[in-house]
Amino acid sequence: MGRHRGKYAEEPSDRSRRHRGRGGAVAALAAAMVIVVGLAVAGVYMFGQGDGCGSSDIELNVAVSPELAPALADLAGDFNNEEHTVDNHCVRASVREADSADVAFQITGSGATTGDTDSHVWIPDSSVWPRLVQSQAGDAVITETGTSVARSPLVVAELAEYADDQEGTTWTDVVPTGAPGEEADRVVRVVDPTRSSSGLATLYLLNGALEEASPDADTFNAQMTAALQALHRGTSADEDSAFLALSGGNAEAPPVMVMSEQAVWRYNTAHTDAAAQPSYLEDGTYFLDYPYIVRSEDSEITRAAEVFRASVRSEAAAERLLDEGFRGPEGELDGGVLTEDAGFRAEQPTELPAPSEGSITELTRFWNQLKMDSRVLTIVDVSGSMLAEVPGTGMTRMQVAGAASAEGLQMFSESSELGLWEFSTNVNNNLHYQEVAPIRELQATDDSGNEHRDVLGAALQAMQPLPEGDTALYETYLAAYQEMSRTYRPDRTNVILMLTDGDNDNPGGMELDELMSQLESMSSPSRPIPIITIAFGPDVQNLEPLQRIAAATGGAAYMTEDPTEIGDIFLQAFSLRIVTEEE
Repeated sequence: MGRHRGKYAEEPSDRSRRHRGRGGAVAALAAAMVIVVGLAVAGVYMFGQGDGCGSSDIELNVAVSPELAPALADLAGDFNNEEHTVDNHCVRASVREADSADVAFQITGSGATTGDTDSHVWIPDSSVWPRLVQSQAGDAVITETGTSVARSPLVVAELAEYADDQEGTTWTDVVPTGAPGEEADRVVRVVDPTRSSSGLATLYLLNGALEEASPDADTFNAQMTAALQALHRGTSADEDSAFLALSGGNAEAPPVMVMSEQAVWRYNTAHTDAAAQPSYLEDGTYFLDYPYIVRSEDSEITRAAEVFRASVRSEAAAERLLDEGFRGPEGELDGGVLTEDAGFRAEQPTELPAPSEGSITELTRFWNQLKMDSRVLTIVDVSGSMLAEVPGTGMTRMQVAGAASAEGLQMFSESSELGLWEFSTNVNNNLHYQEVAPIRELQATDDSGNEHRDVLGAALQAMQPLPEGDTALYETYLAAYQEMSRTYRPDRTNVILMLTDGDNDNPGGMELDELMSQLESMSSPSRPIPIITIAFGPDVQNLEPLQRIAAATGGAAYMTEDPTEIGDIFLQAFSLRIVTEEE
């Protein structure tokens, strides 16, 4: 833990200061009179610093979250004019903008930073950041004062012209959690959770809502995976980019954005032609709390910080902050700023607990794991049994599997790499498998200008079973593992995905023990290639061999008699990426 103080240190200062004697004061006064008379004659006036504030002022550097900077700069100006002192030295507060993540990452060394992040006082947008620092930087000086300079709850904002004024909305209603192919009616936007309190809090609130609503761990993992993927697709690098995306929304897929109430007010101030309306969710929300943090143990600095802290807690300061769309410590707001006509509510929403350090670390890991691009070789069974009709659908197993796989493509980012094989027996002369499409980025184009995503989708829909073909599973597993090992990409998640409707059926072919021996000799913890198998239909009689293969490679095996459930199983399979390593 960092050095965490409840009270300011009061040890003698080790700073050397030049104190004024009586004679020095008289000389300074005489010199000042000469300067003032001279300036007056020239018609120039000097403001902002009185007789008690000279070259030995205590300079208090204050770094604040950018949206708080305008109000705090004004308050600092008033504070300086009032000439507050510590040990007869005037305190001069200097306020500058500093991104909260930049400051936290500079202290911990855990991320990229820009700009000057050092300061005596730090006012981030959320207590999440000092908690992160305390958990990751053992020697950091982080003194919490218990003061929340301002507050603002997270809300869901959407363009007013598309808002539906729906009551009773919850966090699980906001973000899509369905299987591939289930269309979402809105694009949900967040600022990158690794650098944004509102983005990280969105993950936290969603995580809590899904945990409460999910009947079991598998359901939670699948729905959380779908939600994270939806948020990944709507992630903006910073608030300005998110504001731009929100303002450009249209009726076909109207965007919604999770942001603070004060951010909605700032957005509306700058986008009067595309105003947003806030929605308050019934299951509660998280508040940005702008904590007042002291980052020095120097006695004079800590006392100066205390003097400035008292000033920003004054009634006049509170009114200035309300003018900027913030709420006060008791949830009060200025109804002339956050107006009812714009959709703001005077009543403070229910506040949910802030995420713990452990939750922050876990959610960030979830996010980053899904952010990592995939490299997947998909293999589809084209044996004769795939011609069987799926009851109640009017489609063959092949058609259902192809459609579900095509929908599964929606789960992958444009920069993910996917390839496609088909297998049965004697598909390609004496080989039981063949390449249908090479492993390429989904956004890559072929010689005809077709994107690889479209090429794969068309190929999946066009696959035709071999009426006399059997199921040479084990040879195909081995060939696929050898190919993925040969072309392994350490910067990606390398996966083999097998879809089959039957057990291994290849008389005279490879046996399970031989396959397991080969896989064990090739596999390496430093180069993981999980094999995920989705077995469907009544012809699958024995899942145990597929489970052994999955266990040997860190993958999973799923079985269902209903091929129409493949889409939901895709989500369960993909959720392996957010399961902890210990599990």
